[in-house]
Amino acid sequence: MVIYRVPAGLSILHPPSRCPHCLRQLAPRDNIPIIGWFLIKGKCRYCHTPVSWRYPAIEALTAFLFWSVAAYFGTSIPILSLCFYAAFLSWLLALAMIDIDTMTLPNSLTQSGLLLGLIYQVSLASLSNGDRLAFPRLLLFGIGGAVLGIWLLDIMRIAGKIFLQKEAMGGGDPKLAAMIGMWLGWQNVLLTILIASAIGTLIGAIVIITQDLRKQQPIPFGPFLAVGGAISLFFGKSILSTYLGWFGLT
Repeated sequence: MVIYRVPAGLSILHPPSRCPHCLRQLAPRDNIPIIGWFLIKGKCRYCHTPVSWRYPAIEALTAFLFWSVAAYFGTSIPILSLCFYAAFLSWLLALAMIDIDTMTLPNSLTQSGLLLGLIYQVSLASLSNGDRLAFPRLLLFGIGGAVLGIWLLDIMRIAGKIFLQKEAMGGGDPKLAAMIGMWLGWQNVLLTILIASAIGTLIGAIVIITQDLRKQQPIPFGPFLAVGGAISLFFGKSILSTYLGWFGLT
């Protein structure tokens, strides 16, 4: 719903879920995640227009991400953090799919994700058991990550425009990097950008090899940032620890 409605400028609250073709409001049984699509056999119950397989696929991917948070972190972090991590991954998934569909990253999502990340840092401070330095430390952790993320992507964007003589990156990508930095901090936002750049370079090379170079089909960078952010959430600490260990810095 978010992926469909936000780029179209529609409210995500009203009207209730309905068929985009006949505009009939869906019954509760039609809105059961994943299962609902199979119950209607992939077609609107009323006008029989095919319903895209992307709906159950994205619902299944969201369920997998939620399960991954619970399975990976388990009881090692507070349940509040588990809920926040699930929300963070939901934002990344929605933004990635919207960028694939429209080549845009809506401000409403990047800004709300940034604000939610700030709330997450504040909530962590509230669980610090009387540590007076927790609030300023976590606030600096999040804001520092956001500032570094937006600055680095803006520098990459400007440099790309200078060397390529055209827009090399959209204006929403630095904002997405800032959002990720607010959640994960400056070290993990660096790792996120590195992973995103590596994946983007690989995909770009494959596209160049397999497609007509004259088409110059633009490739959205947001999905790569989203994947990098998700990897950093789960494995960032291990990756950074291993990397620093190579230089005897751990």
